[in-house]
Amino acid sequence: MADIMKWPEIPTFGSLQREMDRLFEDFFRRGGLMREWRWSPSVDVVETNDTVVVKAELPGMEPKDVDISVSGDTLTIKGERKAEKEEKGKTFYRMERCYGSFSRTIELPASVEADKAKADYKNGVLEITLPKTEQVKAKKIPIKTNNQ
Repeated sequence: MADIMKWPEIPTFGSLQREMDRLFEDFFRRGGLMREWRWSPSVDVVETNDTVVVKAELPGMEPKDVDISVSGDTLTIKGERKAEKEEKGKTFYRMERCYGSFSRTIELPASVEADKAKADYKNGVLEITLPKTEQVKAKKIPIKTNNQ
């Protein structure tokens, strides 16, 4: 006799409605759009033979509002972003404020010499150059041949 195969359940509109209700409840329970603005900068990590270079996009920030630290093979970039925008017209006035802190922790691909690190900030991009330790730098090994 042939086995009867059961089809997987198809979600009903009731389950879809319950899921949508749960999403809205979570959104408003956490404060929705009125909550503290959260932002995390985009980061690029590039490894060369001698260095690890980390670039972070921090548009509109001041270097004094950013802290950089290295602990072992981990780089942490922290900061606080404060933005205010004011517009005045004949019939309107608008003031927008955005505040929020961020923290990015990046596992470095190699051991670095933290005391020799350099950081530059230009046009909204923070560039951190971390020299590798001597033990992890790539070394070329010559090949000897036995030509007589």
